[in-house]
Amino acid sequence: MKINSIFSNFTPKDTKFIPLLKETASILVEASILLEMLYTSGKRHKELCQQIKAEEIKGDKVTGRISKALNETFITPFDREDIHALADEMDNAIDCINRSAQKVLLYSPENIPKSTVKLAGIIRKAAECLQDAVNELPKLKKNDQQIRKCCKEIKKLEEAADDVYEDGIMILFKEEKSIIEVIKLKEMIQELEMSVNKINSIGKLLKTIIVKYA
Repeated sequence: MKINSIFSNFTPKDTKFIPLLKETASILVEASILLEMLYTSGKRHKELCQQIKAEEIKGDKVTGRISKALNETFITPFDREDIHALADEMDNAIDCINRSAQKVLLYSPENIPKSTVKLAGIIRKAAECLQDAVNELPKLKKNDQQIRKCCKEIKKLEEAADDVYEDGIMILFKEEKSIIEVIKLKEMIQELEMSVNKINSIGKLLKTIIVKYA
């Protein structure tokens, strides 16, 4: 039996992996919303960072459940390696968002640059696009175009983040007089940009899965 046939037969009946992947995507979105609030509110830093950390812990637990299920399940909706990679990449993105948040608490910057606010907004939009794509996985063979559309939008957001990152770094070195603040803010901007890159990596992985199974 061909692997595509296996995918067709078992995806609609899957009660483990797709729901768990959807749960991880939902955690990623929630963490991104909290991150945007962190960079736009100007207050409640400790509370928001704690909430983001709680989401990161949730993500770790779901990733662990996926790994356990992979070890216990004979037939999976698509390759074990792809399920494992998708779960890991989403977990890595949540970890990166958590690091972006914790740097605000750790460094207590004097000012929040506009570039960080823009990047946090891009992260939230990219996470929402990713969630839309993951939600379409049960209909992969019938509706792969919707997943492709979401991945294309994530790529556009990643390119926009590159521009914001470059402008933010240039402005930082041009306008900030304190070396210490430059170091702190540079790290914050870099971590945010890396979060967008992580989400884009998930989009690339989804496109690879589409090529295999759609």
